Amino acid sequence: MKKLLLGSGAVLLGLVAIMIVRANTAFDDVQLAPADGLPQVALDEDAVVERFAGAIRFRTISHDDRSNFDADAFRAFHDYLRQSFPLVHDRAEITLISGYSLVFHIAGSDPALKPVLFMGHMDVVPVDEVTMAEWTHDPFGGTIADGMIWGRGTMDDKLSVMSFLEATEALLADDYEPTRSLYLAFGHDEEVGGKDGAKEAAKYLKEQGIEFEFVLDEGGIVGEGLMRGVDRPVAIIGVAEKGYVNLRLRVDAPGGHSSQPPPQTALGIVSRALVKVEDNPFPAQLTYVKQTFDAIAPYSTFSNRLAMANTWLLAPLIKSQLLADKKSAATMRTTTAATMASGSSKSNILPTRAEAVVNFRIIPGETAESVRDRVIGIIDDERVDVSMEYAIDPSPVSPTDSPGYELLARMIRGFDDNIVVAPYLVQGGTDARYFYSVSPNVYRFVMARATPDTLRRVHGIDERIPVDDYLTAIRFYHAVIRQATE
Repeated sequence: MKKLLLGSGAVLLGLVAIMIVRANTAFDDVQLAPADGLPQVALDEDAVVERFAGAIRFRTISHDDRSNFDADAFRAFHDYLRQSFPLVHDRAEITLISGYSLVFHIAGSDPALKPVLFMGHMDVVPVDEVTMAEWTHDPFGGTIADGMIWGRGTMDDKLSVMSFLEATEALLADDYEPTRSLYLAFGHDEEVGGKDGAKEAAKYLKEQGIEFEFVLDEGGIVGEGLMRGVDRPVAIIGVAEKGYVNLRLRVDAPGGHSSQPPPQTALGIVSRALVKVEDNPFPAQLTYVKQTFDAIAPYSTFSNRLAMANTWLLAPLIKSQLLADKKSAATMRTTTAATMASGSSKSNILPTRAEAVVNFRIIPGETAESVRDRVIGIIDDERVDVSMEYAIDPSPVSPTDSPGYELLARMIRGFDDNIVVAPYLVQGGTDARYFYSVSPNVYRFVMARATPDTLRRVHGIDERIPVDDYLTAIRFYHAVIRQATE
């Protein structure tokens, strides 16, 4: 027995030693050298900030009910952009897409080079009337106070629209002549799916035979305090985004009076189907968690490295811990959310039709069709009809060794070499998903710092951005656009 215990102890010690060695050797530092000699731009800071505040005052709202679309607000915003950025409008060829989205093209001197595309969207989400009183400042007032610019769209996503235009205007004011052609594209309906704006813009560019060196849209940020065990700010660049599908579960039944019910009503059958779906979540994977972690590992805690370097042994434990947090869980699997249900119109009437809607955010590797097939198999009840609504498959995954990704990473670190850059999977949807038809190199990043509190305010109460962050964004895009097009 003593020999057995000694042998087991030796094996355990050996195993621990292997895990420690792997934690210290498995991860290379893949951070790129910061770009140096970045071009500087002189800004009239007060004028720049006031222009941005002015943009927030336009109620370019996207509503789920498209009959509430305010065309005049978008036309007025177009006029405001024309007045604010005369050099861009004089120099660029401008194409109007679906009446309200904009594509700017500034031709470079070498047509043999693939152009670059920078994207944003002009529309914003509504502000719930019941929350108006909770805002510190009018959400459409464009208030500048306490070192902040306040209002809906300051982060999502008039920040991108205005900083791209400010950067391009400044370049043209310095008589800059691009070698590589530059495109700017601003959608008008991203918040409701982008089908009339970005999707049509991508179709238009594809029809022109254009292939881009890279595309940059919103999606990632410079996170502070967002990644456990990493003290440095982490700039996350989205290289892919999840898909989206609503599945409608429907059961039809004869109905009748509730005093004489069948063993299962239509609503009961739908309810049982929902329970089955929720009790059988999609399998979790570490693919995208590990892709992000591999980039930040040398700057993470030893305990994090110990776990992620030994997934061959600790994967079940890692998954269990990450799945306990809804944010990290969403990066690991296709998520399931039962969101809507309906039965009869009165409590004493048996429903002749019961329905429920389940929303799935689909991880790359799955499709809307494969999600539907899996759900049908889980429910395993022919009485339940399962139909797809509003299906969008996950995007392809863009490479991290392309010139476009490496340019962004080097430029981010050129502005602050304390920042660690990492690829990640965007959990929500952006207009970028439509542009893989014109480039395999589609990235999602906004040069803005964000804390957990900042992220809660996007689409929420008191959305705002520090003035210094907005000015940094302009200077960053000025440098990136120049480097990308010279």
